[in-house]
Amino acid sequence: MVKFVDSKFVKKISEITHESYTDGWDERNGGNISLRIDAVDLKDFEDVKDIKKTLALGFNASPLAGEYFLVTGTGRYFRNVINQSTLDLGLVQITDDGQKAKLLWGFEDGGLPTSEFPSHLMTHIERLKIDPTQRVVMHCHPTNLIALSFTQELDEAQISRLLWKMQAESLVVFPEGIGVIPYMTPGTTDIGRATATKMQDFRVVMWPHHGIFGVGADLDETFGLIETVEKAATIYSQIGAQGGKIKQSITDNQLRELAAAFNVTANPKFL
Repeated sequence: MVKFVDSKFVKKISEITHESYTDGWDERNGGNISLRIDAVDLKDFEDVKDIKKTLALGFNASPLAGEYFLVTGTGRYFRNVINQSTLDLGLVQITDDGQKAKLLWGFEDGGLPTSEFPSHLMTHIERLKIDPTQRVVMHCHPTNLIALSFTQELDEAQISRLLWKMQAESLVVFPEGIGVIPYMTPGTTDIGRATATKMQDFRVVMWPHHGIFGVGADLDETFGLIETVEKAATIYSQIGAQGGKIKQSITDNQLRELAAAFNVTANPKFL
């Protein structure tokens, strides 16, 4: 019998969580990931047929009724997922009424999905309206981006332009810029709704003094998006470490030329 623990989904999410921890983005139990999986990709796994338990979601996720998600657990450490995936990951299916999730695999020691799972699902709902290939939501704590939320005005245009000008790749990877919400208590439906609303216009959203939410079609794309944002923030931090005096920078015209060269559309509100 083919076991789900040996699937490409578990292997890849285990790799990504370990890499994210190694990069310093997921201290202790910080961070969470959800991956939407098509039913056809689960048909060969006999160990995902039985319902182990049913979990309340705390909000109406009916637009995702019947969808399957592989999600990291609450209170779990990213550094451990690669060695104990059957404990730290769970495969769930959203019920027809959208109020609950059926646990089909994982969380073998009684664990539960991340407390941010409602925020993930709200983001999945909004992004699927825009992009049917949307599959991944990732939340983590990139050090230098968090630092920006203390030193910069919490203004989307200002932060987006700053990050665009730190390296040529930034505009190409996130031409729409970065969304910003006010500081809010994590693990609540309020922060989930605020984030999902921003995801109508952005693929990456800053949680000031906390972290980042990023989305994508697969795990590599989503990780790469966050990686690029954090690299730009790191360059800005290094500039500060070198005295903070910028002698030359990428200009607005050069950003426009970059967008044209790579056939992307820079957010017209920011450029």
